[in-house]
Amino acid sequence: MSSPAAQAPALAGKDRRKVVIIGSGFGGLFAAQRLAKADVDVTLIAKTTHHLFQPMLYQVATGIVAEGEIAPATRVVLRKQKNTQVLLGNVFDIDLEARTVTSRFLERITVTPYDDLIVAAGADQSYFGNDHFAEYAPGMKTIDHALELRGRILGAFEQAELSHDPAERAKLLTFVVVGAGPTGVELAGQIAEMSDKTLKGAFRNIDPTEARVILLDAAPSVLPPFGPKLGQKAAARLEKLGVEIQLNAMVVDVDYDGLVVKEKDGTTRRIESQCKVWSAGVQASPLGKLLSDQSGAELDRAGRVKVLPDLTIPGHPEVFVVGDMMAVDGVPGVAQGAIQGGRYAADAIKASMKGQTPDQRKPFSYFDKGSMATISRYSAVMQVPIPGTKKKFETEGYFAWLGWLALHLVYLVGFRNRLNTLINWFFAFTTRGRSQLAVTEQQVYARTAMSALEKQNAEIEEAARKRAKSGAAAATDPGTVSSDETPATGSVPTEGDKSKEKEPEAS
Repeated sequence: MSSPAAQAPALAGKDRRKVVIIGSGFGGLFAAQRLAKADVDVTLIAKTTHHLFQPMLYQVATGIVAEGEIAPATRVVLRKQKNTQVLLGNVFDIDLEARTVTSRFLERITVTPYDDLIVAAGADQSYFGNDHFAEYAPGMKTIDHALELRGRILGAFEQAELSHDPAERAKLLTFVVVGAGPTGVELAGQIAEMSDKTLKGAFRNIDPTEARVILLDAAPSVLPPFGPKLGQKAAARLEKLGVEIQLNAMVVDVDYDGLVVKEKDGTTRRIESQCKVWSAGVQASPLGKLLSDQSGAELDRAGRVKVLPDLTIPGHPEVFVVGDMMAVDGVPGVAQGAIQGGRYAADAIKASMKGQTPDQRKPFSYFDKGSMATISRYSAVMQVPIPGTKKKFETEGYFAWLGWLALHLVYLVGFRNRLNTLINWFFAFTTRGRSQLAVTEQQVYARTAMSALEKQNAEIEEAARKRAKSGAAAATDPGTVSSDETPATGSVPTEGDKSKEKEPEAS
């Protein structure tokens, strides 16, 4: 049984303008950092304890870098910002009229008031209405996903080593990546390299180099956002690595032992594969619908909020939506879009404190710094707009790969993380070794236990919503949340809903 909602603890001795930020991704973190010297109290609420550098998740899944190197603790990153506090919790309700945000951690319900709100809750994986596919084909949106996938990849080789059945071995050594966007291309290339180089000679009964890697997509090309030229270059490089590219192929069913694919002509076929990964689409956080229901803001097919030119929602100039949750023409779902949106929102809040009215705000303007995607060691594709023209500079190969490494090192948070990543890259790319190949059974099978908790968490959140609507939430002293008030029972924050739209461009 959950306890009454408690008000979020306030910063001691402060009574200033309150800014609440939902999400610790690029948009949320960079907005918080932008407000470091502002005369406001910032509360950042996130359902994870870390800031995730999502573009490098595939390197965690394939053993190149450790999860801690791309996911530093948020409160440690922000510890020097005395005007900022970090709260762990899954935000499940926003009351625009009362200006409050309600979050849950375990069975503890916390209500946080705000004067300004920045919603940067991100997006989750899309299964196009087939959420049950997730059990057999995990996505690539969280650390949990990456660790589970790493366990599944390496576990498939271990199972094949123990098998004496040729058909079973073939199924175990067939890896299918659904989605030929940046994440799918990067992952397929790394699985192929891992089997051909890292694991070569490590087994006695199987030859890992005989592993079959398949890249599937319903689209007619690889890396559609990069255009036909770079897409063809990427496809050629993948094929050289041994990756089988199957386009115009729509996945219509997935089970433990494989998946069913529908061809363009309507015929279907089955691929036997135990290890599958889904990178075919995204859906914005369900908080977008909450905002839409209360403000009348429109949503696109992926659940993103169609914001006003200043990234706010109709009738609420104090509520900004940034990152993967915002739908703005010409702004792709990449890290730069979230970073620039978060900084814009923070600057708008600071300007309003100096007397600027909402109608005086300049519209958000996105500066396109280009897109990149790696394919394998020493190979990547790059597309950068040429200032003053509508043309783009395109290149692929070694220099594009170096550019990808440099850019991602710059945006990693923390000097130590950059140094450790650089060392791991050096050994992974100059030798065939990878230092992060440890897996546990719990990483692979935790999803089963989590599914049972998700139902319990949903019930807790629904009960809290009903209490709030009926006015039955118990009042508490401002600024206090006692650990004795709400006992922990082992519940964990839940993930967002699944998705319905194609993966955004590379970051």
